[in-house]
Parts: sequence; C-alpha cells; structure tokens
Amino acid sequence: MIAHRNLGFVAAAATLLAAAPLSAIFERWTWLIQAAIAVAVVAAAAALARVARVPLWGQVLGMLAGLTLALTWLFPGGTELLAFLPTPATFAHFGDLFSGSLEDMRSYGVEVPDTDPLLFITVLGIAGVAVVVDVLAVGLRRPALAGLPMLAIYSVPVAVYVDSVPPVPFVVGAAGYLWLLVTDNVDRVRRFGRRFTGDGRDVDVWESSPLAAAGRRLAVVGVALAVALPLAVPGMTGGLLDTLTSGSGAGNGSGRPGQGGAPGRIDLFAALSGQLNQSEVADLVKVTTNEPSPFYLRFGVADELKSRGFDVGNPRGRSVENLPAPSGEGVEQRTYRATVEVTKNLTMPLLPVYTEPVRTEDLNGNWLYDPNLQVIFSNRDNSRGKRYAFDYVRSTYTPDALRQARPLPSDHPVRRAHPAPPPIPEVEELVRTLVANKDTEYDKVRGIYDYFSADNGFTYSLSTKGGISGQEIVDFLNNKVGFCQQYAAAMAWLVRAAGIPARVAFGFTNGSNSSGGTYTLTNRNLHAWTEVYFNGIGWVPFDATPAYGVQGSTRSAWAPEIDAPEDDAPAPGPSTPVGETDPSAGPAGPEGPEEDPDSGLAIGAAAPTEQAPVWPWYAAGAVLLLVALLALPALRRLALRRRRSGPATPAPTAVRAGEAGDAPTDGQRMVVLVDAERARADAHAAWDELLDTLVDYRVRVDRTETPRATADRLSREALAADAEAITAVRLLGRAEERARYARDPLTGEHLPPALRTIRGALAARADRRTRLVAAVLPPSVLLRWRLATADASSRLLAAGARARSRLLRWSPRRLLADRMAR
Repeated sequence: MIAHRNLGFVAAAATLLAAAPLSAIFERWTWLIQAAIAVAVVAAAAALARVARVPLWGQVLGMLAGLTLALTWLFPGGTELLAFLPTPATFAHFGDLFSGSLEDMRSYGVEVPDTDPLLFITVLGIAGVAVVVDVLAVGLRRPALAGLPMLAIYSVPVAVYVDSVPPVPFVVGAAGYLWLLVTDNVDRVRRFGRRFTGDGRDVDVWESSPLAAAGRRLAVVGVALAVALPLAVPGMTGGLLDTLTSGSGAGNGSGRPGQGGAPGRIDLFAALSGQLNQSEVADLVKVTTNEPSPFYLRFGVADELKSRGFDVGNPRGRSVENLPAPSGEGVEQRTYRATVEVTKNLTMPLLPVYTEPVRTEDLNGNWLYDPNLQVIFSNRDNSRGKRYAFDYVRSTYTPDALRQARPLPSDHPVRRAHPAPPPIPEVEELVRTLVANKDTEYDKVRGIYDYFSADNGFTYSLSTKGGISGQEIVDFLNNKVGFCQQYAAAMAWLVRAAGIPARVAFGFTNGSNSSGGTYTLTNRNLHAWTEVYFNGIGWVPFDATPAYGVQGSTRSAWAPEIDAPEDDAPAPGPSTPVGETDPSAGPAGPEGPEEDPDSGLAIGAAAPTEQAPVWPWYAAGAVLLLVALLALPALRRLALRRRRSGPATPAPTAVRAGEAGDAPTDGQRMVVLVDAERARADAHAAWDELLDTLVDYRVRVDRTETPRATADRLSREALAADAEAITAVRLLGRAEERARYARDPLTGEHLPPALRTIRGALAARADRRTRLVAAVLPPSVLLRWRLATADASSRLLAAGARARSRLLRWSPRRLLADRMAR
C-alpha cells in the first residue's frame, strides 16, 4: 500500500511537470499555483480511497469529488457553502466560466493574461489529466499509457504556437513522464526479492541497480535526441534555430517579419531594419484598391513603451466577421475596397490592411481584429500565401478639426494605456521649447512634427545604427541622421513627453510599382510612421521621415511635407503622394540635401547598390575545411614517415688509440666508435615504418612473428618476384632482430633506401584503389587513431568508475544503510 501511495504522488507530480509547456502561454504563474492545489487535492483523495481499500471506481469518484471541491474553492461564484461546498448555482457559474474561456481563446493572443475563464479551463484540464494518469498508473498499473493524457497537455501550446514550442518545457514534461515509469518499474523489480548484478553479487541497499542505471542513461539519451533532432534537421522547426540565427535588429539579420517570437508579438523594429538593409529585393504584397491616392498599407503597431523603447503590445480582439463601425467627429469619411495577395516571402501572424476595415472576405475564424491597435492578427495562422478582400473607411482630417480636439483627461483609458516616457532632461527641455506658446494639441504635435526638417539638420540614411531606447533617441536627436523607424520612434517619444498619446505604426508605402490601382510592394517598401491620438477623433497618422528618402511617401493637409516650399503644400483634402505634386521638382526641393537619396526605400529608383554575395566565400571556406580534414591522415602519415627516416645513422669513425683515451702504443692501432643506441632506434623506426606500409597496402601483419619470420613470409608471398625488394626486407628483418635480441645492433647499413624499395614493390603489386587509399586515407593512420580513441575512452571510463566509487562512499543510501545496520 505504501508503494501505491508513493506511485500516486509521483503520478500527480509527473502531471504537473507535464504541464510545464503551458508556461509559454500565460503571462504569469498563477495557473501553476492553482493547478498544483487542485492536483494535490486529487492525489490526496486517491490516497485516502486506497487506504480505505475502495475499489477503482470508488477511487475515481473520490478524485472527481476532490476536484470539484478544489474548483469550488479556487473559483467561487458567491453561493458556496462553507466556501468550498458547491451548490447548483456553483455549477452554473462553472458553465459561465467555460463559455467565457472559449471567448477568451478567440480574443487573446499569446501570452494571455490571468483571466478567470482561462485559469478555470486550465486547472480543470490539468486536474482532469491527473485523474486519468492516476487511474492508469496506479489503478491499472499501465504507466506507459499515462503518457497519452500527458501528451494532450503538451498539444495545447503546440496548437497555439505558429512556430515551435520552447524545448525546455518539453524536457521538464518528459522528465516527469520518465520519473513515473522509473518509479513503477522500481516497484515491480522490488517484488522479485533481492537485486543482483551481472558479476554474480548482490546489490547493496545503498547501491543503484545496474538495470536502473542503464534505464536512466537511455532516458537521458532519448530526451536529448528528442530535443536535438528537431532543432538540427532542416525543415522540422523554425523556432529555436531561427531565433538564434536571426538578425538582432541592427540590420544584419534576415529581418523577415514574423520570424521568431510569439504569435501577434514580433520584433517589428528588427524586422524593418533587417529588410531595409537586404541586398535582394523580394515581392511581399500585391494590393489592388479603388482609392485614387491610398495611404500606407498597415499591419502592426508598437504602443508599449519600455526601458528598451517601443515594443509591440499583446493584441486582443474579436472575429473579423464582426468588425466595429468607424467613429470620429468632424472627419470626412469615404468607403473603399481593396484586395490583397500575400506572397510566400511574407510569413507573420499579422495581415496587411488599410486603416479602419469594416468588412472582410475570404478570412476564416482564425483571424481576429483588435479595434484598439487596428490590426488583424491570428494565434493559429499566418499570412503566407493569403488572398483576401476587405472594405475600409478612409478618414480625412483638417487642421481646423484637429485643433478643436480637447486635451484628454488624465483618467482617459487611452491616456492611461499610453503614459509619458521616462524623463530624460535633454528630451524634456527640447519638448518644452517645441510646444511653447502652442495652445491646442494639434499645434503641439505640429511643432514636434515640423522639428524633423532639413532646416534643423535632419537627413535620411540607412547606414546609421538603429535603436529606439531612451539614450538611442537622444543620440538620434543629436546626430540627426537615421531612417524611418528612428524618425517614427523619436516623434512618438516626444509627443508622449508632451502629454499626448502616440505610438509607432508599421506597414508599406505605395512605392512606385503601380498599374491601374494595383501596387506591388517589396521589402524595400516597408516603413514606419507615428500615430497620434486626438480626443473625439481617434488615431491620426504623421510621417516625420524625410520624403526624399521614401519613394511612395504620402503627405496630407494636416501633416504636409515640411521641407517643400510653402506654395507646394497640399490643399486640405485627401492625402497626396509627395512624388505627384510636381514631377519636375527635385526630391527635396531646392533646399534639400545635395546627396543622392538613399535607395533603401526607393522602389522606382535605380536598383540598390549591389553587394557582393557572401555565400561563395562561405562555400569556399567549407570546401577548404573539407579538403583540410580529408588531408589530415595523409599529412600525418607523411610527417610520421619523415620522422622515422630522420638523418642517417652516423658512419663508424676511426680514431687513434690515444685520442680514444687508451694508453699510447707504438703501432697505428685504430678504434671504431659507433652510436649503438642510435642504430637500435633507427632499426626499430624502420621496422615500424615497414609494418605501417604493410597495413597501408593491405598485407597481413602478424604481431606474434619474429622479424626474421616476417621477412621470410614477405619474401615468399608479397615480394616473391622482386629480388631487390627481398634483399631489402631481409635487411630490415636482420636489423630489427639484432636491435631486439643482440648485444650489438646492426650498423653501417642505410635503412631508408630499403624501405623505399619495399614500398615501391608493394605499390606495383597493388591495384589502383589500394594505392589511392594508401596515399589519401592511409589505413595505418586511421588504425592508430582508432586505437588511441579506444584507449582514451577506456581511461576515461576507468577514471569515471574510480570517481563514482569515491562518491558512493558519501551516498545518502549507503550512509543510511550503515546507520541502520549499527
């Protein structure tokens, strides 16, 4: 019974571990605390039922009753008895929570807040899985089947995430499942009596079973492979590897919108800067509209201001089948229709649309609309290859109407959602100067908008480093050189510092590749601008980026081209593309910068400066690396051969006896001095070289033979028809024999020529393939490396065994067993 209780609690803990992937869905950890309480109550109810020897069906009823009490206490409806006893109204409250969870699933994007309906359905699901796992693992003793309901929990984030689920929660969940399997099998093995090892001895109480150790190793290897293979195999996932290799936002990465990150929350600034700095032009969107001069096609908003700058908020919305009606006072509104085709080059959980869509076609229920951010997003789908149509309302504002907008009260929801940025002295002083003597909200915004002009030294360039944090905004205001995301973020920062809500919008300019109301938009048309909120009117766009740097840039009566002459300012009315006011005028007027406009956003201009592709260098480097790796065995063989050859053995030297230290005599007696140790070493080296040569040319080598026996066998078998080679091999055999067994080694013989003779004879008898392998991949070198690897592995295993033996001396199991034995 104790074993069953232990297994039941392990099953409960394994269920909680299997729920770890849900951490990628919620913003906070409230769900885990509540789920742990509910699962603990279920496990306690099961344990009490088993203590009372209740049958399995009674245990199930007890666990369900415990789950009901836990849910009643965690999610009260106000009609409970004693705070945890449910009433009929409680179950009606549960039904409302369940219905609300379905609506929240459609309304919120990942990561979701801690709403009662979502927490209720999460706790109910995890605790329900805990009941099933307990029945399978403890009641039916089928723990392997318990992996199926655990897998059901893991399938929830898999279904929600467009890309891949983070690998760490998967490892945690897999560890819980393996823990359950190990606990069950340990209980089964203990029923057989004493444990034993394969070497004929019992396993001590403190010692782990060899079978359990092997199982743990297999489990670790299995989990590692399950995590590593999807990350390593191309095409199996685009989550972790793409995150590690994607651009950092400085324009060096791919910058493709939607690559990496949670659905609906992507790094639009990094995507924008990365795409604008790409050397290749890729078609992303084709849009057809009946609006004569459309404004920018829009797909994202960054409205949350954090320490690192503006960030993309968490979209929340309703189905695109129920779009709200546009609102605005003193605004001229007209309805138009557009059709959008997204290419396969654009993959993101957002859809490009014109502002204020009122009806959509050809979009399924996976797509939602956030009326606050005015974006269409999805938690289950992406924009790749989508074709859809929509009706939208184009609002045209007049400066007089915007001047009528009164300041927002401090408790207004939009004001609270868009607070002022952290105070920066330089920025605060600049804002006070720009809004001085400005009475209306619009005049304050225009004062900030007009500041970003060529007269104040601002220029457009893609070569500058991107950045949207507070200090980087200050650097941009000082340097006055940047591109669209810096202009948009800087203006939004200054407007917020003036106490007016503002945000950064992302989308496409119209470019110049248009025909009959159809615009083909590429990665060079990606753009960012500022949107400012006016009381009673809504969000109004302002594009502070210099128009000469943005082909297809659109200006309006309320936000005119500030670098153009006064006569060229557009009259009140619909927005007008800057390039269409005066085709003969220069891009920035007579006062514009003299340098050529950067073509990073100029679709109709000349092609961007071609950058030499880097892939040939990577390919060449890979080829060189492969050649170097293949050449390593041959180089090693050549170095070994040269080292063995070395300088020839010194010839015997004749000296007078007196010079040799002997007593002088009357005769001319000579003494021969020979370096015996050097001759012995040369003989051993020559013999080793001969054996390696035999291995290279696939001639049998018998290490048990004597040198003379080996020389005789080679003379009969491998070198039978070559007298010179036979003489050479006998010389080597005699030299090695003398070096091993005789007092004085063989001297006065030059052995390297004999080696070359034998090598030439063996090569002449071998086929072409054998000669090629002997030259490129010498088998002797590969054999040495293989033996060295085996020796190193053996030494490592032996060292690990010694370390494990030392650590086992302090094993808690062993110490406890010794203490009990006393």
